[in-house]
Amino acid sequence: MFDDTRNAPTLDKDVERLCALYDRLLADEAAPLNEAAAAELAALAQIFDLDAARPHAEVWQDVRAVIIRQSPRDADETAAPMAGEPLTLMLVEDDPDMAADLTEALVAAGHDVVGPFHNAAAAEVAAGLHAIDLALLDINLSGETTGVELARSLKSRWGLRSVFLSGDVTAAARSADVAEALITKPYTAREVLAVAARVAGRGAERNSAAS
Repeated sequence: MFDDTRNAPTLDKDVERLCALYDRLLADEAAPLNEAAAAELAALAQIFDLDAARPHAEVWQDVRAVIIRQSPRDADETAAPMAGEPLTLMLVEDDPDMAADLTEALVAAGHDVVGPFHNAAAAEVAAGLHAIDLALLDINLSGETTGVELARSLKSRWGLRSVFLSGDVTAAARSADVAEALITKPYTAREVLAVAARVAGRGAERNSAAS
């Protein structure tokens, strides 16, 4: 089962500060960083398993993509991780044990689960047969199609939003625009439940504003 006692990084609380510190690198790749800022950037890259032995601007571009999409882990999540309406969630996870555990947790929280699937082909078929609120996608799947490619297809064909569940942070960072959020492995049930509720809530707000 999931280990909900894992200490998660609290980068989300510092995103604004980090962007203020490093975003100048996006406009000027040669912008200097002091020793402390350079060390912090290297540490961030290490946390997310990114290659820090590159120009600072390249490192920050990947780190920024991750932390902007990274699931917030704050007091609200701890207080009410299962808040929100029941959802229909499609789960595509290559690890069978994680897929089984997460399915159990989602169902226990009152959600309906389509899947779990371990490849994109089955998920594509299911997306056309079910009214799905959100797709939870591993990036590295069995078969030729990746979770990133699946997310693009689900969005373009069905307007279905996705959340990445992945330990492949480099791939997630470089494709962060495809998904609504990123939850890094090893994830916890609480994280997934909180992010699903939050992303679904954002979608409901957009629909309400558009109507």
